[in-house]
Amino acid sequence: MGYALLAGLAAIVVLVSTAIFIGAGSGEGGLGEDSPQSRNPAAPASSGQWVGTWSAAPAAAEPRSRDGFANMSIRNVVHTAVGGTQARIQLSNLFGNRPLTISHATIALAAAPSNPTAAAGSMRRLSFGNKPSVTIPAGGEVTSDAVRLNVPHAADLLVTTYSPTPSGPVTYHPYARQTSYVAGGDRTEDTSGTAFNQQSPYWRYLTAVDVWSNETDGAVAVLGDSITDGITSSPGANHRWTDFLAERLRTERGAPRLSVLNSGISGNRVLVDGSKFSPNNGPSGLTRVNRDVLSRTGVKVVVVEMGLNDIIKPPRQRDPVKIVNGLRDLVRQAHTRGLRVVGATLTPFGGHRGYTPRMDAVRRAVNEEIRAGKVFDAVVDFDAALRDPAHPERLRAAYDSGDHLHPSDNGYRAMAQALDLQLLKGSRPAKL
Repeated sequence: MGYALLAGLAAIVVLVSTAIFIGAGSGEGGLGEDSPQSRNPAAPASSGQWVGTWSAAPAAAEPRSRDGFANMSIRNVVHTAVGGTQARIQLSNLFGNRPLTISHATIALAAAPSNPTAAAGSMRRLSFGNKPSVTIPAGGEVTSDAVRLNVPHAADLLVTTYSPTPSGPVTYHPYARQTSYVAGGDRTEDTSGTAFNQQSPYWRYLTAVDVWSNETDGAVAVLGDSITDGITSSPGANHRWTDFLAERLRTERGAPRLSVLNSGISGNRVLVDGSKFSPNNGPSGLTRVNRDVLSRTGVKVVVVEMGLNDIIKPPRQRDPVKIVNGLRDLVRQAHTRGLRVVGATLTPFGGHRGYTPRMDAVRRAVNEEIRAGKVFDAVVDFDAALRDPAHPERLRAAYDSGDHLHPSDNGYRAMAQALDLQLLKGSRPAKL
């Protein structure tokens, strides 16, 4: 009887101790300064992995912002593909010509879509190597420490940075199709959006957000041009084709558990770099694929939607072999990381000001090589999904944004539907 009583008391002590341990590691609120979680991003609250939930490729130095945003707060609004229990961000000074000092940075959930007001209780101060400020050298980038934050799927986040001093040219992503905000002074931890009375169509400095997730196995990283950038999608609606793809991956039965990272730049080409101060174009796909795609967090598979600007934009590439070889080089770079590449056919542009029958013949020749399986590990046929059956050199009217080059929201949805999700499942690269 005495032994039984002692054994029972010992079991109770173990249970209570276990409950205290579990409870200490599963709080929903912000982390204190002394919390091991706030000091060590590599010590997650539960089993899982880091995965990118949002990204934007740095495209150029923002024109007319040669001295940066001294004594101003920039509140970027971004939309998640997947959720998680912790978050961290990446900031870039790629196109800067002097060090960029960020003395204060935060992340929060938006109280409403596209709104600069933070949801109650969600504001988190960010640190960098356990310090509240960071100086990013010209051409450099930095990743913040992790903070505990319950990030939902398909939610808007507010990432706010404050620079106390002039910082030189601003690394930015134009054509965000999302309104962000600017305020005078250090308003980084303002939960109210009242002070953020300047609107911006750009993303500045921010290039990635990662989450710690035990529900997502990795990410699909998409290298593309304005069609992937979603330049004609409805502002603030998250109707890029990559957004529709992320929705399918979240909701369809049997879909791979993957997020989607958009690395499209409007005007981007496979072979030719844009100007450093151009409002679009960006570094060529061959130049940036490692930085913008292959190095993103948790990437398991790559999708490439590029090549049309090489045909349309001066200097026009009239040799389809050169474009195909450039695409093959992109695939080789991905294969060195053990990543599979799904490639897209080039979409119709009949009726666009850049159209000529000769240029369309180049597009069709590139597509023949892609469809023949001689370029990518697998193919998504965006040409077939969007073209007008009666006039295959043109977009179907219901999918045309009006410029005869870029899809409408319906066209972007059709692109996402055209991609066989099974092609995104992890497998070894093909031997091309």
